Amino acid sequence: MKHIPQAARAGCTALAALIAALPTAALAGEVNIYSYRQPELIQPLLDEFTAETGIATNVIFLDKGLVERIAAEGENSPADVIMTVDIGRLQSAEDAGVTQPLEDAVINATIPEQYRDPDNNWFGVTTRGRVVYASRERVAQDAITYEELADPKWKGKICTRDGQHSYNIGLFASMIAHKGEAATEAWLTGVKENLAHRPDGNDRGQAKAIFAGECDIALGNTYYVGLMLTNDAEPEQKEWAASIKVLFPNSADRGTHVNLSGMALAKYAPNKEDAIRFMEFLASPKAQEIYAEQVFEYPVAPGSRPSEIVRGFGEIKPDSLPLAEVAKYRKLASELVDRTGFNDGPTN
Repeated sequence: MKHIPQAARAGCTALAALIAALPTAALAGEVNIYSYRQPELIQPLLDEFTAETGIATNVIFLDKGLVERIAAEGENSPADVIMTVDIGRLQSAEDAGVTQPLEDAVINATIPEQYRDPDNNWFGVTTRGRVVYASRERVAQDAITYEELADPKWKGKICTRDGQHSYNIGLFASMIAHKGEAATEAWLTGVKENLAHRPDGNDRGQAKAIFAGECDIALGNTYYVGLMLTNDAEPEQKEWAASIKVLFPNSADRGTHVNLSGMALAKYAPNKEDAIRFMEFLASPKAQEIYAEQVFEYPVAPGSRPSEIVRGFGEIKPDSLPLAEVAKYRKLASELVDRTGFNDGPTN
């Protein structure tokens, strides 16, 4: 063995000690996350991932123009993972060419096929139901179908947000997938005539309208109920949420339409290996339960459970129609909203 001078050995020892003293994340790498979801909502996930792996996470939050920004950055984009809150946005990212397919056995073993892109460009992590908020005081029934929303018995009693909003477009697209274009157009016309007024506000606003007696039922996402029930900063929202019950449409047949919070691997991910580790982590039941607890959604990994608050809404039977199939009809759904004059509200 070649002799190493004592001074050199001492230098090597000092270097090893210096490396050992460096932060683990500096050695393990980093992941750059472009997120449609507010950083505080995903922070518990990021903290757990870094604690487990030593990999640092950096978040860029944009509620608009995220895909356009990645496209503009091109090959120089620092984006590793894209996190979104809607199937439309997931599909838009793929259509814009800012994702890359990922064939990963760990992810595919945990994420059910109906919540994955057939070409592996995006993956669902949690779901939210597009449900009916119903007045506890004025609505006796505890079951409903989407089709029933067009029944004249609800005339003047339904509220909803803008028909062109992505949450409604997802539901309308699922109706087209199940019922066809003509039937969905007729249904939309019927729902329009049952509206209490022109569509406006957000999903929380629909609960507020029910509380105020403006309408008896409304379309809304499940997770907003959890957010309202726990809103200590605006306690009036707790009253809105307490005034409604959650009805899961079509529980007796095809199931309730759900939308996705999902993830995708960015096309030019500079930290691809670490990005895949992060995505595998997000697909794990442990991470999904952390995420679901934070945002009041339903984890998709088999055996994982939603939060206690969400379980309190009742049992959800998700529509088994693949979300990729629903996404095909989003453009037509948007056209039907315009064709029926849905956003103009009832004609009389």
